[in-house]
Amino acid sequence: MIRFLFLRLVLPLLILFFLRAVFRSVFAVLRQANHGQAARTGSDAQQRDIPSATELKKDPVCGTYVSVTTSLTRTINGSVVHFCSPECRDKYRVA
Repeated sequence: MIRFLFLRLVLPLLILFFLRAVFRSVFAVLRQANHGQAARTGSDAQQRDIPSATELKKDPVCGTYVSVTTSLTRTINGSVVHFCSPECRDKYRVA
């Protein structure tokens, strides 16, 4: 009875917990390595003034948030202004 209990319940649970611990440690190391690489990539982009693909700027005319990589830009009084469309750009010129 005790042998059956040990072989059918306790041993598989011990193996499961061991494998879980091994996988968690492996994934933690991979996550740290990936996080370090992302931090280095981010700092390199900041040094070169490359806009992030996820960075959003607000259109001053309609208030829409638009991606920096796809927006229409104009330099006005020394600052870069981002627009969502040519219509918003033209309205901002008139105003």
